[in-house]
Amino acid sequence: MPGYHPGPCGTRLGGILLKLYIVGIGPGNYENMTIRADRALQESQVIVGYPVYVDLVKDRYPDKEYLSTPMTQEADRCRMAIEEAQKGKTVAMVCSGDSGIYGMAALIYELLGEDASVEAEVVPGLTAACSGGAVLGAPLTHDFAVISLSDRLTPWEKITARLEHAAQADLSIVLYNPKSHGRPDHLAKACDILLKYLPEPRPCGIVRNIGREGQSKTILTLKQLRDFDADMFCTVFIGNAQTKVLAGNLVTPRGYRDV
Repeated sequence: MPGYHPGPCGTRLGGILLKLYIVGIGPGNYENMTIRADRALQESQVIVGYPVYVDLVKDRYPDKEYLSTPMTQEADRCRMAIEEAQKGKTVAMVCSGDSGIYGMAALIYELLGEDASVEAEVVPGLTAACSGGAVLGAPLTHDFAVISLSDRLTPWEKITARLEHAAQADLSIVLYNPKSHGRPDHLAKACDILLKYLPEPRPCGIVRNIGREGQSKTILTLKQLRDFDADMFCTVFIGNAQTKVLAGNLVTPRGYRDV
C-alpha cells in the first residue's frame, strides 16, 4: 500500500506503527485480566468489541474511542478494527475469555490474509474453562474437551459426533453456549447424547456469570443437568469417571496421590 514502510516491529504509516491488538479480557472483572491485556488497552486509542464486552472495560478506560457491532456481525466488527488501525490508530479488539478460543483472533488473521499493512498481536486471556473451573474447584486436572453447543457456525451433526467421541474417551467436558432463546433444547439434547455413554450420577457443575456480579455455581448429576434451566451466561462442566464431589467442590484427580 502506498506510504507503508515495514519496520522492525510491524508496518508504519508516516512513521506511525499500525497496531491491532486482539485482547482476551477474561471473564469480565479486572482482577482476572492479565497485566499484558491491561497494558494493551492502555496503549490503544480505539477499543472495538461486542457491546457487552465493551461495557465491561469502559469504566476503567474512559478516555478511549469505543466502537461495537451487535451479535452475528463479527466480520463487520473485525473489518472496522482493521480500518481504524489502517488510519494510524492503535486499536484493541476485545473478546471475553481468551481471544483465540471462540474469539476474534482467527477472523482478524483471515481478513488480513497476507496483507502486512497492520501488525496484529494476540493477547491471551483467561477462558471460561479455567475461570469457571476455579469456581467449582478442580474439575479439569486431567485431559478434557471444550465443545460449543452453538450450531450457528457448526452443524449439529458435527457437535453430536464430538460429544460422543469425548464421552467414549472418558474426557472431562466443558460446554460453552449451552442454551439460548434460539436453541432452548441444546443442553438437554447434549445430555441425552452423553447419557448413552455416561452414568446418570456422573458429577457435573455449572457456573453462571463467571467473574461478574451475580456469579453462582451449582453442582449436580448428569441426569439433573439435562433439565437444568441454563442460559448463555452459563458454562457447563461434566466430569470423567474419576471426578468426585469433595466438600462442595468438583474434583477430578490427576493421579498424583497414587504415585
